[in-house]
Amino acid sequence: MKKRLYTAEAIAILFGMIIGAGILGIPYVFAQAGLVWGLINLIGIGLIMLLVHLYLGEIVLRTKGKHQLPGYASIYLGKSGRILMLISMMFVQYGALIAYMFGEGEVLSFIFLGSSAVSFQILFSGIFFILMATLIFFGLKTLGKGELIGLGAIIAIIIAITIFFLPQAQLANLKTFNSLLFFRFFFPYGAILFAYLGFAAIPEMREILISKKAKTSMKKAIIIGSITPIIIYLIFTLTVFAYSGQATPEIATIALGRLVSLFAVFTMFTSFLAIGIAQKQIFWYDLKFTRLTAWFLTCVPVLIIGLAIIYFQLATFIQIISFSGAVAGGLGGILIVLMAIRAKKLGKRKPEYKIPINWFIAALLILLFAFGIIYYFIF
Repeated sequence: MKKRLYTAEAIAILFGMIIGAGILGIPYVFAQAGLVWGLINLIGIGLIMLLVHLYLGEIVLRTKGKHQLPGYASIYLGKSGRILMLISMMFVQYGALIAYMFGEGEVLSFIFLGSSAVSFQILFSGIFFILMATLIFFGLKTLGKGELIGLGAIIAIIIAITIFFLPQAQLANLKTFNSLLFFRFFFPYGAILFAYLGFAAIPEMREILISKKAKTSMKKAIIIGSITPIIIYLIFTLTVFAYSGQATPEIATIALGRLVSLFAVFTMFTSFLAIGIAQKQIFWYDLKFTRLTAWFLTCVPVLIIGLAIIYFQLATFIQIISFSGAVAGGLGGILIVLMAIRAKKLGKRKPEYKIPINWFIAALLILLFAFGIIYYFIF
């Protein structure tokens, strides 16, 4: 019974890391690219990320000691791998935290004041940041059970949204595919890849499962924690897209009203907490800063950069998550694939599960991630 509870907590951590601001942008990129291209991206990238998460889980289980991703990269790819992974994780995690802060400010302004004025966004973003910075300071003990509660709440809200809005949907809104939209095929890639990123949760899952002697559940927890978001994204996106069509805003819940926008508050809350703790652990575990300094370096840049983006209107919500997902997420994916090959030869302990990999599979994954990086730099 306890083993099931610990496994559920591990699933919830990965689920909470993945389900965040990204889900709010998927209906918008569907509206821009068309239903067919959107579905191909959503399902295809989801399955690819499941495989990459499983590779990372095997890497973690093959390695002795407590690390975050830069630490694993250092062991299997050397100093250059450590630096690249650190850049990737810093970029994607800071990008995610800034996106969540940006998004919470906009959503809370809409909920409480019905306005998107910059001054209101700054106010609500600041309040949200203070709350999250406090929770991040206290660390992992606040995470497992909190994420488990959040998982149940998110699933319940998705079911409620589907029940209420699907009967009001119009099938005509889904018929947006035409040949002229072919060049938009990769438009959803960055935002959807961002929505699936759960790399930093895998080491935390191991920490919970090994400390509770339930590490044999790691593979199961990763599979459930990776597949559940695919289902959640499909249900949510098709419901919202069929309801609002081409009028879908960048933060989708705004199209559904103030009450439903509380869902956005929930999702960004859980992901900010999980990613913020993982970011702190990079500074603390891998870079050997003190706990207080690690917390400071995690939170203060987010506050400064986030408020600057809002005040000077430097980027939109979709631009932040798309670029972060394609570039930083793509680089992280490439490094994990390379680590998976090396770990099978250099790992110091026998893992609880093994996932086959060869250079053909590795090359396909690396080419996909590399193309995504190039695409977002060019377009």
